[in-house]
Amino acid sequence: MKKIFSLLLLLFLVVSCKSTAGKSADTKTSNAVSEQEDDMNYYFKASGNEPFWAIKIGKEKTVFTSLISGMESLTFDSATAIPAMDANVKMYNLSNDKASATVTIQQLDCQDSMSGAVSPYSAKIEIKNNSDLQAKKLTGCGKYITDYRLHDIWVLEELNGYKVFVTDFQKELPRIEINAAENRFSGFGGCNAVTGQIFFEKDLLRFTKVVSTLMACQQGNKEAEFLKALQSITAYEIGNNQLTLSNPSGKLLVFKKVD
Repeated sequence: MKKIFSLLLLLFLVVSCKSTAGKSADTKTSNAVSEQEDDMNYYFKASGNEPFWAIKIGKEKTVFTSLISGMESLTFDSATAIPAMDANVKMYNLSNDKASATVTIQQLDCQDSMSGAVSPYSAKIEIKNNSDLQAKKLTGCGKYITDYRLHDIWVLEELNGYKVFVTDFQKELPRIEINAAENRFSGFGGCNAVTGQIFFEKDLLRFTKVVSTLMACQQGNKEAEFLKALQSITAYEIGNNQLTLSNPSGKLLVFKKVD
């Protein structure tokens, strides 16, 4: 009887552990999906300390949260950024029926005063309730959230308005694999392996610090033309499993998503 009881107890513990592990995994997956969905609504996030505050700027709305009494949670209609003429600085003037704020974002390495983490942008906020005489001045660090839809492997279909073929390159069609979380990419240019970084701000996309191996390419290989176009990109569109890259002069590259 004791053996049967022990076996039943062991079976119960095993089932409980599996159930708990399953719930934990489901919770992590749910949190990851929720965070990804949240990132779809906002393109810039920043935070600061002493007192703690955070801001999320989106195309539709901007949300400010803090530990400041009377400013625990404020939501504003998003405004168009006012760019500086001589530096990568953008200013947003926000207001609602309870408060107003001016947010200034500058491309400048910024170190969190508590964690020590370095972000590529500094953020300054002057915010006040409409009943306040003076605005509170807050500083912190932030970053733009790269469109997660870019995170994939893309194979070239069109170059400068013309469909491409394997015969235009040495072995196979050019491809790029974008890591949106780390803002970098790698791939094949049609003759050489290529790597580099991506610069993302809202709808602006650039491929920077492009480096390739030095293998000699066959005559007629269009790798140089491909890399020149890639480094001229400023904008993108995603739809129907295609990534279209362009600049003010027009469409330069079209890629197809591959699994």
